Amino acid sequence: MQKILYYDCFAGISGDMNLGALINLGVDAEYLRTELSKLNISGFRLMVEPGERRGISGTKATVIIDNADNEKHRHLRHVEEIVNNSTLPETVKSTALKIFGLIAHAEAKVHNIAVERVHFHEVGALDSIADIVGAAICLHALNVDRVMSSPIELGGGMVKCAHGLFPVPAPATALIVQGIPVKTGLTPHEATTPTGAAILSATVDTFTAQTNFKIIKTGYGIGQRDTEVPNVLRVYLAEPVQQTVSDVLVEPATMLECNIDDMNPEWFGYVSALLFAAGASEVFYTPVVMKKSRPATLLSVLCKNELAVTLKDILFTHTSTIGLREYLVSKNFLRRTEQMVTTKYGNVRVKQSYYQGQVVQSKPEYDDINQLATEHHVSLQTIVNEVHKQL
Repeated sequence: MQKILYYDCFAGISGDMNLGALINLGVDAEYLRTELSKLNISGFRLMVEPGERRGISGTKATVIIDNADNEKHRHLRHVEEIVNNSTLPETVKSTALKIFGLIAHAEAKVHNIAVERVHFHEVGALDSIADIVGAAICLHALNVDRVMSSPIELGGGMVKCAHGLFPVPAPATALIVQGIPVKTGLTPHEATTPTGAAILSATVDTFTAQTNFKIIKTGYGIGQRDTEVPNVLRVYLAEPVQQTVSDVLVEPATMLECNIDDMNPEWFGYVSALLFAAGASEVFYTPVVMKKSRPATLLSVLCKNELAVTLKDILFTHTSTIGLREYLVSKNFLRRTEQMVTTKYGNVRVKQSYYQGQVVQSKPEYDDINQLATEHHVSLQTIVNEVHKQL
């Protein structure tokens, strides 16, 4: 069964809240410490303890710096060297470097300097390195198939940074969450840090408040600040819902859509073949009229949630679209069985669909009836009639 990690960021997210939540969810703290030691840098240690905020108990993870006076301001290349020279798994390294890269590029844009010149006032510090690499380690340990998140609460007010007081969200955070659903104003402080935002931006497959899964376990990460709104990060380990109501099966799915008015129509068949080969459940086209009365084609792709990223890559690579819509749907379908029917012309597979305990449709497999009709020089309907005689 597919495993889902869902971030419920109702009070925001920071690097230490994330570590606490994932440890509370089941990642072994000693395992995390052992993996962090593979960075081969000294001067920090991970303290893990029970915590509580407004009656909600969970795990509080704090990176303790033993030699704060000697802490360095590192550039991106220094951080990359630390990660790449470690003995961590390659998947952990790539996830961590993706998070570091998001923050570095955001800081560079905010300060209008080259990425190579960005001083990692926070990200280059030992506690942030531990938070980010620790996030990648925990995600690797959970071994989930899909990561999802609610819209992110950013908070409000002002935040003190290395350059002075900045409005919430901090400029780097605002850049990192571009294109991601967010909320603001629940708390009068910075609810989501650049590190927390980058962790989500780098690892989450889908941001949505609409969920359709079975919760297996819940974890809470306790924040450092005690506020009126519980300063906790809630995470769920979940499984997709696939339930039978009568003979109707329900499971979550993703719909991808894009409007295309400037592509050679001959290419649509090629694109369909690629999408189906990659696992799409349905691919269909609808004639539409766009702005300036231009005729166009609406390309719709229905797929399992875990395939959305792969299929979006195909759409952006092999069509002329420069944007698409993505939303979760509930896929309802009838229970089906398949049986082999023997006729005087040969064997034919038949799919039967059930509703409220009754067979509502019996459909011979087209490939089988086509093959038999061709071999015996009879019509397709003749083969179909013979099949129904045997049912």
